[in-house]
Amino acid sequence: MIRWIRQQLGFDPPHQSDTRTVYIANKFPQHGHYIPQRFADNRIISSKYTIWNFIPKNLFEQFRRIANFYFLIIFLVQLMIDTPTSPITSGLPLFFVITVTAIKQGYEDWLRHKADNEVNGAPVFVVRSGSLVQTRSKNIRVGDIVRVAKDETFPADLVLLSSDRAEGTCHITTTSLDGETNLKTHYSVPETAVSQSVSRLESLQAVVECQQPEADLYRFVGRITVTQQGEEIVRPLGPENLLLRGARLKNTKEIFGVAVYTGMESKMALNYKCKSQKRSAVEKSMNTFLIIYLGILLFEAILSTILKYAWQAENKWDEPFYNQKTDQERNSSQILKFISDFLAFLVLYNFIIPISLYVTVEMQKFLGSFFIGWDLDLYHEESDQKAQVNTSDLNEELGQVEYVFTDKTGTLTENEMQFRECSINGIKYQEINGKLIPEGMTEDSPDGAVPCLNKEEELFLKAVSLCHTVQISYDQTDGPGDPFSHANGFSPQMEYYASSPDEKALVEATKRMGVTFIGSHGEIMEIKTFGKAEKYKLLHVLEFDADRRRMSVILQKPSGEKVLFTKGAESAVLPYSTSGEIDKTRVHVDEFALKGLRTLVVACRHFSADEYQEVDRRLHEARTALQQREERLVEVFNFIEKDLELLGATGVEDKLQDKVQETIESLRLAGIKVWVLTGDKHETAVSVSLSCGHFHRTMNILELVKQKSDSECAEQLRRLARRIREDHVIQHGLVVDGASLSLALREHEKLFMEVCKNCSAVLCCRMAPLQKAKVVRLLKTSPEKPITLAIGDGANDVSMIQEAHVGIGIMGKEGRQAVRNSDYAIARFKFLAKLLLVHGHFYYIRIATLVQYFFYKNVCFITPQFLYQFFCLFSQQTLYDSVYLTLYNICFTSLPILVYSLFEQLVHPHVLQSKPALYRDISKNSLLSFKTFLYWTFLGFCHAFVFFFGSYTLMGEDTTLMGNGQILRANRQLMFGNWTFGTLVFTVMVITVTLKLALETHFWTWMNHFVTWGSIAFYFIFSLFYGGIIWPFLHTQDMYFIFVQLLSSGSAWFAIFIIVITCLFPDVIKKVFYRHLQPTSTQKSQMYTNCVAIGDDFIALQPLSRAKNQLGKISLLRPTRASDAWTPCAVSQRGKTPAHDWAGWWSE
Repeated sequence: MIRWIRQQLGFDPPHQSDTRTVYIANKFPQHGHYIPQRFADNRIISSKYTIWNFIPKNLFEQFRRIANFYFLIIFLVQLMIDTPTSPITSGLPLFFVITVTAIKQGYEDWLRHKADNEVNGAPVFVVRSGSLVQTRSKNIRVGDIVRVAKDETFPADLVLLSSDRAEGTCHITTTSLDGETNLKTHYSVPETAVSQSVSRLESLQAVVECQQPEADLYRFVGRITVTQQGEEIVRPLGPENLLLRGARLKNTKEIFGVAVYTGMESKMALNYKCKSQKRSAVEKSMNTFLIIYLGILLFEAILSTILKYAWQAENKWDEPFYNQKTDQERNSSQILKFISDFLAFLVLYNFIIPISLYVTVEMQKFLGSFFIGWDLDLYHEESDQKAQVNTSDLNEELGQVEYVFTDKTGTLTENEMQFRECSINGIKYQEINGKLIPEGMTEDSPDGAVPCLNKEEELFLKAVSLCHTVQISYDQTDGPGDPFSHANGFSPQMEYYASSPDEKALVEATKRMGVTFIGSHGEIMEIKTFGKAEKYKLLHVLEFDADRRRMSVILQKPSGEKVLFTKGAESAVLPYSTSGEIDKTRVHVDEFALKGLRTLVVACRHFSADEYQEVDRRLHEARTALQQREERLVEVFNFIEKDLELLGATGVEDKLQDKVQETIESLRLAGIKVWVLTGDKHETAVSVSLSCGHFHRTMNILELVKQKSDSECAEQLRRLARRIREDHVIQHGLVVDGASLSLALREHEKLFMEVCKNCSAVLCCRMAPLQKAKVVRLLKTSPEKPITLAIGDGANDVSMIQEAHVGIGIMGKEGRQAVRNSDYAIARFKFLAKLLLVHGHFYYIRIATLVQYFFYKNVCFITPQFLYQFFCLFSQQTLYDSVYLTLYNICFTSLPILVYSLFEQLVHPHVLQSKPALYRDISKNSLLSFKTFLYWTFLGFCHAFVFFFGSYTLMGEDTTLMGNGQILRANRQLMFGNWTFGTLVFTVMVITVTLKLALETHFWTWMNHFVTWGSIAFYFIFSLFYGGIIWPFLHTQDMYFIFVQLLSSGSAWFAIFIIVITCLFPDVIKKVFYRHLQPTSTQKSQMYTNCVAIGDDFIALQPLSRAKNQLGKISLLRPTRASDAWTPCAVSQRGKTPAHDWAGWWSE
């Protein structure tokens, strides 16, 4: 009773047991003690906020950032105590940053809400009260019977009850879930398959018991109990009975299914997991620099406070005649006064921490990420796929990669399989013109004819054409149809669909050789052997799994005999074979692997009647178990798949992708080590590594394979390490298999890593998915902390992709799991070279300069404020007007660095690709090293000293500054002196830091010119308006007529000119000196740029008409379309521009 009350009040969680019980059509037991389980509704919620929690939740998340929280504290301090600057100076920039970020995140969440409402409001049909009722998707409850029509998506996870087909099957595609486009067949149990009408479904008495929701798309354990005439019939339920939300119904008119998982408990929703947040090396450096600058801020504030009290130790400075203290000030606590003064100085100097750095970096990453998608060189025309960016937070990390971990199949290869050879009963065969020819013979044999297939050959081909999960699609099939209607008179419209390219290639090969798979209809599989139809009854399918590495089918022959056909990896089949040509087949498999072919071994087993009864009983018990079903099934599968008769082996070729060898060589020249991690066997993997250039023929290949024990593995590792030290071969390659790797990682990690790091290339074969992730983690967490990149195309690569610093998915033929879980996605492996060598190079130099420049300009900004305190008795008098304090980072200096960080190119993209070694110049985070950081910080302090003391010297008492020759003295000094001096310093500073960035810019566009000179012009125009008009809403207007008076003085203009030249001239000398005496390889390559033609990047930034005119001028160099050239791709090989020729181009 108490539990019932708690459940009704919502205190008990909905899941109290490991299983859930679903009553079909919600026909609950009538006895009074039954308490219905509570399940989630069918609403999908991908949004992060609601209208009620948006403001508090968003503010909480934003103020978790150190810089935002710091400025909030400063703002509150300004409100609480008397500080030298207005709270607006800190509050307005903070409000700007918080608002911009909140608007961006709010808009993104609004889009998610919109998408959710569209999905949740979709119309669906459910069976209620004996009729078909239309409702909205969000109203579906667990236990509802849902009707889904052809080409509709399933609105919840449904257990299939029936379809319009008599056998209760249906075809679906799971493209939106895993990217697989093949048709998959799902089944209903025979007892519910006959319920094809609403009335029969209404009378159905059944209960589904299944596991609680989990994210694994391919795992479902349950059973259904159907009550018929008082008798309970129990049937097992597995993944083949479950229709997943998001999948689409195909080639079937309609189905009925019962909802078992709804809403956020559906498998699709459970796979919406957030990937672990990856942080780039630049972001980590940025946080380190912020802490250092926070230390500088605290040092300046403490020093100023101490000096203030040291200065005020003399009575004449402590209480001068013009600033007498009140009695309250005289009697106040010295400690509180010290704290108050310290906080006041903290507020005065707080702008040394650049709050706008975060929002500028976010904007740079977000806007910069579009260039990858716009790059036509990363567009694959055949598949119509362009590169995509799933996260923009790691753009600069592409320029820091030291290790690349790549899958082989589908990543280095095309994943397009072509049957080449096979071994049958110890004899090797080749396919020649669609015929199976023994090795050494040709189609034009002396006897003039190819012999007919013998018994062993025919059995082998039948095994290959029946042991699979291939589906067939006919163009004219619609709804219910007889797949065997094409058996007589073969239809050319028949097409095979398979989840594995290997299976499809093998079935197509047997079809060419005369044994054709026609299709399956319920439990019947039909083949045609040289025109003669044969029907086999499918009794059981033993599904493939990564641990067994094989799959099997149990069939009943037309003669009634029961037979098992098995195919799988040689290591998973040969040990269980007891008859057949085992030794010869093993030799042939190794020969196939040396040629780079993918191998599968085929075997069979014949059952007696008693043996099959035992097999059938064990399978039924294991499949109906709700607890430990997987373990029991593995045990039964091993019991069945033994005492096999070996039939032969197949060799299938997987072609290398285009330009794989050139790409790997480019990465090697760039200083990037490439590791290949694959599940293929040793010989196949080595052959492919040699053919793709991963291993060179001259490379010394070391092997750590077939290790049986820890001691044996350790001894072999020591031998390899000794051999590397003693051998003077320049390059070594290492081959490791999965079993040996497990031993090496168990107790000998350090020794293993020492061997690996001394090898130019490493190949890991027979790798399980989790082993791939372990290898990546091992290298990633080594003492050197190298930046890692993982690239793959299949679900088995997801763990590796998520583990690496940067994960890249290949849009291949093994689904979209890798793409969905990656940071970036490309269509082909060859695009990786440009992604790293060009885009990565550009992103890194841009953001590295952005971060350094931000700290530099804020040091320039706040140091004169610190120096000024030495001349005003540390009275906390501000040097700049509060409006200038507020707008310095927001308006006056923000746009030039943002545009620079979007378009800068130190070297032309064509040069970066043709000279991969330039990538080494930016490796190891070199542009954000502590030495570089100190240089920019020192430069900032130097310039700040020149600003302050240069202005102070030129504003001495005897210096004429006014246009009419008057000297700023007496009452005029009181009126203009302080603010005039501060304005002069601020003007020099804005001009200098803007021109400093101009000196750093190599690639000029019209946008760079606009924001650089426009920012300086805007400052002058704004200051004239701000100081030239009396604004009624301002409480005080200290700057009235100051700027006009300042600019009316020729001496002020001279001072500005002299100070700016003084600051920047040493920079120019240094650049010229180093460029001519100690040029870097990057600077040398900039000279080469002058030989390269006009670039699309530059053209993309011009008006369209002008771009077309320019393209017309270079049409003799290459044919192109103006519309293509206009596409603002970040970089393109088709047209190039010299970075230093902008002036001539601009003047045209």
